Amino acid sequence: MDKDLIERTKRTAALYFEGIEDEKPFELWKAFDPELARDLSLFITGKMYAREKLPHPTRQLITVAALTVLGRMDELKLHIQAALNVGCPATSIAETIFQTAIYGGVPATNCALKTLRSVLREKGDWPLDRSSQRPSEKTP
Repeated sequence: MDKDLIERTKRTAALYFEGIEDEKPFELWKAFDPELARDLSLFITGKMYAREKLPHPTRQLITVAALTVLGRMDELKLHIQAALNVGCPATSIAETIFQTAIYGGVPATNCALKTLRSVLREKGDWPLDRSSQRPSEKTP
């Protein structure tokens, strides 16, 4: 077994999922097939998410957009939490979700915004602090 890959997987998983109490995919997979769970985790977390081709915040915003359009709200919740963990501001996550309305439809956007709001409420970060927004970003 590649010790570098295992360490990279552990570091990346900690970065993304530290403090998240919801069930993580690895835990679900492991309950059914521990060996396959390990292989999936090493590939997804250790090889894909650990790649340095994109910064982690960019990677998470892309993931939020894809899951929004696909309507995968359970997985979206996990990745909104991960996006916050890697430094994405809530306003950037919201803007990413709004952008998906063009491609995924307003109902998918609304569901995703509700998921974001739910995560922010759980963290005690709702309502959003708009005082740091530029004047052009504030609603009239």
